[in-house]
Amino acid sequence: MRAPDLSTLWRSSIGFDRMLDVIDDAFRETDDESYPPYDIEKIGEENYRISFAVAGYSPDEIAITAEQNILMVEGRKADKENGECLYRGIARRPFRHVFNLADFVEVKGASFENGLLQIDLERRVPEAMKPRRIPIASNAAARIEERKAA
Repeated sequence: MRAPDLSTLWRSSIGFDRMLDVIDDAFRETDDESYPPYDIEKIGEENYRISFAVAGYSPDEIAITAEQNILMVEGRKADKENGECLYRGIARRPFRHVFNLADFVEVKGASFENGLLQIDLERRVPEAMKPRRIPIASNAAARIEERKAA
């Protein structure tokens, strides 16, 4: 599949650079993005979980960094050899995954168990940003308020 040319959007859009970067990155395919394998699950109305299969890594060999709207997961295996390896089928290469998070998505925590790294995320929209219903006053009530003010 050929990636679309986004140059026309770059020239005519101001303030949308982050969105255009996300779209542009989505069309780039690299082999590095498939290691280690991971799942993204929606586990509730506003809750998500990213699970990485990181067998052979220990928690101190993995770093999770959360910045504004970006989650970065990096792993680097320590070079410890306990003898001569005759066959290496378990990958030990370093990895780096960057996830773009929507506004108001926060990292709630991470756990490591049975070779799975799980990162829990939650979307928390502030009350001021949530849609709210505006009451409509009747004309009679508005006229009464005007008379009282005069």
